[in-house]
Amino acid sequence: MTDRLAVDDATPPSVQAGVEALRDVAALFYQFGWSRGTSSNYSIVLGREPFRLLLTASGKDKRRLKPTDFVVVDASGKPVAPTDERPSAETGLHLVLAARSHVGSVLHTHSVWGTLLSDYYAPAGGFHIEGYEMLKGLTGVRSHEHREWVPIFENSQDIPALARQVGKLLADPVYIPTYAFLIRGHGLYTWGRDVDQARQHVEILEFLFEVVARRLTLHAAAPLVES
Repeated sequence: MTDRLAVDDATPPSVQAGVEALRDVAALFYQFGWSRGTSSNYSIVLGREPFRLLLTASGKDKRRLKPTDFVVVDASGKPVAPTDERPSAETGLHLVLAARSHVGSVLHTHSVWGTLLSDYYAPAGGFHIEGYEMLKGLTGVRSHEHREWVPIFENSQDIPALARQVGKLLADPVYIPTYAFLIRGHGLYTWGRDVDQARQHVEILEFLFEVVARRLTLHAAAPLVES
């Protein structure tokens, strides 16, 4: 074990600021119940030439991430320097998203509401959220009348195959870009140009997920009757 983060000469000094930013995110998400125990993983793009990604290491308690609970990986997902830590098992999903030039951070959470909706709407391949003022918290959205599509992928332990599915969707010319997708029975992947924007998208989407799920519950318990 070491008390220093393992990096190579190509890793920029901004790695330390990135570590502190992700530790703050982890503590916040734990507080809201979106990253319990060792669930979830987060990343920040440190550089693109050569590519360097700061990523949470596997199996770390998100309530109290230490400065060494991270790994810096290259474009293939391999650590750039010898380390006792293992990159998250879902590194491939971070890489397929971070390969896009406008993505500077990827955040993955496991909330109750997101998990429930991911299962409920999975047969439809996703669901729309519309009519809520909070939608304007998503980058580029100007009106509550916006209709946001949240894709859902089937869960799989074959991360390379799942990453290929995500990459195929992102490359589809018909695809209308969003900032998130759900994995069935698993959790939410959200991204942004930097960690602050990605965090904002998580907060907005988690609020909206709870609204959508509670509305479904209310309608099931007491359907509205038109007079």
